[in-house]
Amino acid sequence: MSAAAALAAPALPDLEGWSATAILAWALTEFSPRIAVACSMQDAVVVDLAVRLDPAVEVFFLDTGVHFAETYETAARLRRRYGLNLVRIRPEPDAPVAAGDCDACCAGRKVRPMARYLAGKAAWVTGLRRSDGPSRAGARAVEWDARHGLVKVNPIVEWNDADVAAYVADHDVIVNPLLRRGYDSIGCEPCTVPGRGREGRWAGSGKTECGLHAPLVIAAGRP
Repeated sequence: MSAAAALAAPALPDLEGWSATAILAWALTEFSPRIAVACSMQDAVVVDLAVRLDPAVEVFFLDTGVHFAETYETAARLRRRYGLNLVRIRPEPDAPVAAGDCDACCAGRKVRPMARYLAGKAAWVTGLRRSDGPSRAGARAVEWDARHGLVKVNPIVEWNDADVAAYVADHDVIVNPLLRRGYDSIGCEPCTVPGRGREGRWAGSGKTECGLHAPLVIAAGRP
């Protein structure tokens, strides 16, 4: 995307303080059918919120080919429970498997495949939360994703771990069983170990993000 296109951010509403359901309702009304909900198969909180408003909403999963068995089992459970309109995004055929180059692995198995998929969308929905860590502390409920040229909606951006746990308990939400085995953040099997917060992701590499939530986002409501 050119620099000019990246700066062409539309006027977006400031939905800070709105409930997650209200944020999603706005997004679905504004962008359907060219909107999709991202799901990493860590938990189904955002999926559950979205399908309550639109059971046919498109949900996409970055199937890197190297996820934990529990992650694939979680995806199957979600499909059975919701009759989910699930799209699996496959990696590039020649994408490496870590082997000391996590950046190349993430690029070929996540970043570029997702970029191609989102090229046909007007907005995407994520489960990103400010409490996830410093790299996400500035996230907003609605942002302009300059890298992909579309609107990014983060309906649970204000939630903390207790909020997530309460929603899971109240609505019997499906979660990846690895969460109960010390994995606070679940990525691909070769690069993920048990750990608090995101410390188990790419452990020892200094890497904290795969590139899906790159700092190329212009937030709504800010100059």
